[in-house]
Amino acid sequence: MSNDMKLIDLHVHSNASDGSLSPSQVADEAIRQGLCAIALTDHDTIDGIPEILNYTEDKPLTVVPGIELSCYYNKREIHLLGFYMDYENPRLHKELDKLKQARENRNLKMIELMQADGLPITLEKLLHGNPDSVITRAHFARVLVEEGICKDKNTAFKSYIGIGCKYYLPKPEVSCEHAMSILTSYSKAAFLAHPLIYHFGYTQIEDLTDYLMSLGLKGIEAYHSSNNSYESDKLRSLALKKGLAISGGSDFHGAVKPDITMGKGRGGMRIPLRLLDNIQEL
Repeated sequence: MSNDMKLIDLHVHSNASDGSLSPSQVADEAIRQGLCAIALTDHDTIDGIPEILNYTEDKPLTVVPGIELSCYYNKREIHLLGFYMDYENPRLHKELDKLKQARENRNLKMIELMQADGLPITLEKLLHGNPDSVITRAHFARVLVEEGICKDKNTAFKSYIGIGCKYYLPKPEVSCEHAMSILTSYSKAAFLAHPLIYHFGYTQIEDLTDYLMSLGLKGIEAYHSSNNSYESDKLRSLALKKGLAISGGSDFHGAVKPDITMGKGRGGMRIPLRLLDNIQEL
């Protein structure tokens, strides 16, 4: 089978951050979907990497140790993907621990705001039996639904924890320079994740790409569940123009985003193995 027929997914989340499946369950789902390789790219953490690598040692699945780092560009949050993380490096763990502590402080303040108004939100409920999980707003949304406060997660974001809502607090601002320094030091390649979800025009995306290239960016996630084929083609053209590599992924979160299937996105995604081959050659 050619590498254009073998399929992969380079943007997948587990419950080490805000996905619903354990790293081992993520691997099982990838195999069930017929994928030959995935990248586990949890938010600001590599904690799920050892489990999934150990679990897949004797399974027909290649797992790329990855991460998705949040940072800020012109006061807007953007995400960067790192592939082939040096996940056992103690200096990397120290860097990520600093980010985790800042995020935890913000989460505790959000909990305090909610509890002051009588909302039954606790850290224990957010962690949901996984003490090492990196808590995101998706965890708050889940608890708000489970407690019967909101009918669904969209309502939770729109009325309680979305930008501008009473209980929203921004994440600590990590600069692009800081995030890129982590990825250039401890990964094989840094990619701009899902460029179109930031609501930039294509000129702004090109400006952002130029800026990140000056910091060591190697590629763009041209294929993503939020893109249509025209948008993916535009991003491929931008990557070609800039001499950047291309990645693609579903942004799978399991039950957290039930409309997204690993490897298929919202139905039509097909990411060939040759994209991973190209990343390996960077």
